[in-house]
Amino acid sequence: MWVFKHDKKIILSGLGVLACLGLLGCQPKQPPQHDESQASTAIAQHGQEKTVESYWIEAKTRPMETAQKRVCEEDGCTDYAFQTIQTNHQWIDQYFEERIKKAYPVAFMSNPKNKAEQEVAENKLSQASARVRYMGQNQAIASFELSTRSYNAGAAHGSYHNEYVNFDLKNKKRISVDQLIASGQQDALKNAVYNANLMWLSEHNIEREKFQLSDNFYYNGTGLVFVYPLYELASYAEGITELAVPFIRIKSLIKPQYLPQLPEYSPEE
Repeated sequence: MWVFKHDKKIILSGLGVLACLGLLGCQPKQPPQHDESQASTAIAQHGQEKTVESYWIEAKTRPMETAQKRVCEEDGCTDYAFQTIQTNHQWIDQYFEERIKKAYPVAFMSNPKNKAEQEVAENKLSQASARVRYMGQNQAIASFELSTRSYNAGAAHGSYHNEYVNFDLKNKKRISVDQLIASGQQDALKNAVYNANLMWLSEHNIEREKFQLSDNFYYNGTGLVFVYPLYELASYAEGITELAVPFIRIKSLIKPQYLPQLPEYSPEE
């Protein structure tokens, strides 16, 4: 609280101070100053985080509701069961839906010539199924398994196959074996796989000169696994053949962008 005395000078002095404070109080507040370089850096960092997040896969398996559960034709009936994948990447979902529809067109006909709704004995009923499973990812490489099963009525046994689909998420494409291998290293990779499985291949009388790389492969924790269909390298009873080779033996044979970042392993491991 101001105290005014009758001294004229004191009064004037006090009024002067009040006037100064009043003027200061009426001045508009200056907006806080931002460092443009810091703002640009923050935006760039935010954009970079968003790019990394876009590679992340969220996936769940779902049934394909548009498929016919049973289709009967002149030569008999077939039961169908399909499960595809639903992810946060629409192009991946579309890839698998189109693959399944192309493999089993009869099951997706809008108006099939269906003689269904009839009782069919189990030994006269064929079956076909396909299921997509998300296996995992390492940065911008994601792996899926497409499992198919089929049984023709009257056959001694059914058939099955596991196809592995590896996606380059950055370029939105499937990675083929030819794209995986570094330039000019096809034979070197084939020999590396053969050497890593020498005992099993020798026991099955598979000669090095006749051995070929499969175009079906997936990533495991320590290397690549090449998968061969029934009967190609072994009997039906032995099942699907898988030949693994550790990254430590092939890291110079694979393109760097398709080598996941993993801990270093010594040859003894």
